[in-house]
Formats: sequence, C-alpha cells, structure tokens
Amino acid sequence: MERVDELAGWVGDGGVVVLSGAGLSTESGIPDYRGPSGVARRATPMTYQVFTRDPVARRRYWARSHLGWRTIGDARPNAGHRAVARLQELGRLDGIITQNVDGLHQAGGAHGVVELHGNLAYVVCLGCGRRTGRAELEERLDAANPGFAAAVSAVNPDGDVEIDDAELDGFTVVNCAVCGGMLKPDVVYFGETVPPERVSRSFELVAGARTLLVLGSSLTVMSGRRFVLRAAKDGIRVAIVNQGVTRGEPYAGLIVDAPLGRVLPEIVQRVEGAAVRF
Repeated sequence: MERVDELAGWVGDGGVVVLSGAGLSTESGIPDYRGPSGVARRATPMTYQVFTRDPVARRRYWARSHLGWRTIGDARPNAGHRAVARLQELGRLDGIITQNVDGLHQAGGAHGVVELHGNLAYVVCLGCGRRTGRAELEERLDAANPGFAAAVSAVNPDGDVEIDDAELDGFTVVNCAVCGGMLKPDVVYFGETVPPERVSRSFELVAGARTLLVLGSSLTVMSGRRFVLRAAKDGIRVAIVNQGVTRGEPYAGLIVDAPLGRVLPEIVQRVEGAAVRF
C-alpha cells in the first residue's frame, strides 16, 4: 500500500503517459502472453510473410480467428480500463499508448489512444487498401461457412484460438468485396514494422511526460520496451504496475506487483481525494 500511495502521488502530479500491455485486459477474459493467466502456445504466431504467401496457413489463421473473435469481440472493459479513462478525464494523463489490439481502452471511455499494433475490430484489403469493420467480415464468413464450429482448446491473446487442424477441412476464406484482394486483420504481425507515424507519436508523448506508467506489460519485446529505455535515458520517471517480472525493472523508480483491476481504481480514489482536499 505504501507503493500504491507513492504511485498515486506520481500520478497526481500529472503529465503521465500510459504504456499498456496484455496484462491490462486479462480481467476482461483475454489471456496475456507471459503473465499469470498466460497460455502456452503450441504453434508459433502468424507472420506477415507466411500469411501472404501460404494459402493453407492463411485459411488456418482465418478459421481460428473467426472462432477467436467471439471471445475478443464480446470482451468488455474492466476496472483497470475504466480507471485509466477516469485519470484521463481528471487531466492527469497526457497520452495513452497501447500494445493491445482489443480496443478496450476506447470502450472504457479513453480517447486519443495510440494503438501501436492496430485493432482486431478492423480488416484491411492488401489490394485496394479498403478498411472495414470486423462485423462485416464475420457476417460474410458465417455465410461462407454455415455450421462451422470446431472444438476450441485455448484462446490466444492475439485473437485466434487453438483447434485441431483436422477440423479446418472445408473452411472457406473470403476476399475483399470490392476488388477481390486478400484481406488481413488491421494489426501488425510478426515480420511487419509498426507504422512510423505511430512510433513517432509515441516517442513525442514520452518525451513530454513527467512519468511513464507501464500497465500490464512484461516489456519482453522491443516494441514497447524502447519507450521505457527512452524515458530512462531522458530522466523521465518510470513506474510499472504488472503481475510478475518485467524487463523494465532496471529502469523503473517504482514497481507495484499486483492485479491492475485492484490497483488502478485505488489510484483513482487517491487522486480524486487529493483533488477534493485542495
């Protein structure tokens, strides 16, 4: 609780930029990669190169993603997401950067979120560039695959599921309704680079921050860790709230190892209480 009090003081100072990871969404039913609720993948994550070059792998992905969307699409923001949105409303946050692709920050009331890795709620055509909502694609996949229902053994954090390959027989992939081009979820796959404008915007936010607050990220991959490295280099305070170890610990001035859905509402209460006193 002493660390929570100290963190509330940091947040109360304002000028906070949030960097969130999968651990923030576990209480919404979406497993994370390496934390307490993480699942061990039997298969390697899809890469851009395999997705675009291998029709069988692409069909496997869309079948698994079609089933997985039922979990991701039905997920609702939890107390942690709502607390972040409240801190933004209170004027303590200058920006939110997320590595998540579930859109739950916005569903919880936040705005201006930099989605580093995109959002599973959208699909993009690699031919004409048309971007559409996932609901439209799901309707078309349902129509092309009536009665498709495979046994799901695990849900993965990036929105697909684990199913037996034998159950993929007969699954039909649909293409762009306008040009017939290849459809891809509007997320950054392994082997792709994060769009430069998202990276530059994130670095701008970090550069202007008083505190970089990391929420629910092990910081294992450089996509997120680079912002912690930049903050530490520039003398910006780094605080981490996460369950389990992170690779950002050597750079953090404050670490709280506890469930985010419990800690973040506590922070909000303390910040609101301080505002009332003054």
